[in-house]
Amino acid sequence: QVQLVESGGELVQAGGSLRLSCAASRRTFGDYHMGWFRQAPGKEREFVAAIIWIGSSTNYADSVKGRFTISRDKAKNTLFLQMNGLKPEDTAVYYCAACFQFPVQAAHECFSWGQGTQVTVSS
Repeated sequence: QVQLVESGGELVQAGGSLRLSCAASRRTFGDYHMGWFRQAPGKEREFVAAIIWIGSSTNYADSVKGRFTISRDKAKNTLFLQMNGLKPEDTAVYYCAACFQFPVQAAHECFSWGQGTQVTVSS
């Protein structure tokens, strides 16, 4: 089991940027596909971005494509999500996850989750 801890969420104005981090507990962090999801109040958890376990292939939700960038540092067992051009509709709790397959599309494709970090974008 991979233990994941997200950080970096905060209140930011529309148009601003944030970088989320996800620290993994295991040295084999690099063995899994990794994803970012988000969940707004009253809504289902939705896919945001994912990165393949070997190589650098990524996939993104249409709503964030061109604004968000997922990356990983295997030496530091850390996953990142750079978010630029933030919009109020990006407000949500953001979760990182280890996933079974790539490309990732839905939460049921992932098996290990962090506790989440709150991102709030004010208009």
